[in-house]
Amino acid sequence: MTDLDALVGEWLTLPDLAEALDIEVGKARGLVRDQHVVGIKRGERTTFQVPAAFVLPDVEGRPGIIPTLRGTVIVLSDAGFTEEEILEWLFTPNDELGERPVDALINGKRAAVRRVAQTQL
Repeated sequence: MTDLDALVGEWLTLPDLAEALDIEVGKARGLVRDQHVVGIKRGERTTFQVPAAFVLPDVEGRPGIIPTLRGTVIVLSDAGFTEEEILEWLFTPNDELGERPVDALINGKRAAVRRVAQTQL
């Protein structure tokens, strides 16, 4: 298993995610449940956390989740990936994309990321 801390960098607990998005913690849990974000239990107290990179400012400057993340998470989940494996795939540089898949999603390259993700099936 790769060191996810080294790959991901900054993490957010669910209360931190809720605060970053200006929503209630229950709604942050819903984002996890509905696969808009993916995370793992980690840290000293093994709290559930998601990568901070999933939160972006939107056009009006209000923060939001990478809009195309959910579809990619679902493709990888359907391929049998665990949450840890999904995070590892998203945050590991990909030769075909020329960057990490998460960065390609941030940069609007949804189709290219999904094409590469489909090869994981």
